[in-house]
Amino acid sequence: RPTSGRVFVDDTDVTHLPIQKRDIGMVYQQFVNYPSLTVYENIASPLRLQKVEKSEIDRRVRAEAERLRIGGLIDRLPSELSGGQQQRVAMARALVREADLILLDEPLVNLDYKLREALREDLPKVFTGRHSIVVYATTDPWEALSMGGNTIVLEEGRMIQAGPAEKVYSAPATTHVSQVFSDPPMNEISGQMRDGQVLFGDQAVCEIPEHLASLGDGDYIFGLRPEHIDIFQQGEHVSRMDSKVDVTEISGSETFIHFVYHDHPWVAVEEGVVRMNPGDDVSFGFNPGRLFLFDSEGALIVSPEGSMESAVAEKEAS
Repeated sequence: RPTSGRVFVDDTDVTHLPIQKRDIGMVYQQFVNYPSLTVYENIASPLRLQKVEKSEIDRRVRAEAERLRIGGLIDRLPSELSGGQQQRVAMARALVREADLILLDEPLVNLDYKLREALREDLPKVFTGRHSIVVYATTDPWEALSMGGNTIVLEEGRMIQAGPAEKVYSAPATTHVSQVFSDPPMNEISGQMRDGQVLFGDQAVCEIPEHLASLGDGDYIFGLRPEHIDIFQQGEHVSRMDSKVDVTEISGSETFIHFVYHDHPWVAVEEGVVRMNPGDDVSFGFNPGRLFLFDSEGALIVSPEGSMESAVAEKEAS
């Protein structure tokens, strides 16, 4: 029960409404299914409470089970299923009601990597064409991006940014959003723009790029995504940062190279397998047009994607 206030769905006060009358579907982190009921009966249970006709129950249960790829499991008990299959049953039970509001509380967090990947691909298709509002809570930025729709970023219960998922990613409103809505987090460093140069710490790393040229000299926080940093190649990069390897993480298709630059921990993402040892000297380069710029309080001033969109819009208008 809320400690104060009331809860409304549209214009209906549901604060003290019995659960079965709220028209809300819910999926939890844990696999919450009735252990003594078959998959079929688990999915059918909310419809039976609503006294839906038997033929309609059968149609909706089988359709939802097929949609979530558990059609061949409807006669089994939850204890006979894998974790991923059990969570699909819980989702089917929440979705079969065709409720106005469906809440999912980190539904994939307790699944292993492969199961998460499979469900992450399936869910956007499952939600397509429904009239329901779906609220999906997650701490995984890639889940939020793959779901699409609108994203709300919360910090300690407060909304710090909201908008289409792609917009929140490409133009994070603050350095905090840039950290939580990216994996690995965006690299950030305090620096300056002075005399036509961008300085990280006291080192000039590149000329001021075009999308930052209209701003005055001063102190700023610069941001650079790990995937936009490459091992330095003469002739390919006009920027350069020299450091030593801290540690490398090889994931197969990518290698994360961790290093420290001006007392800031940084990470670069390289394609494929890159073998480097801790302490190895390494130089990195980047495209200055990829720089994000934040003020000293951490609020976004310019994003490279935003400036690119503005340039396209201006060209189309002219």
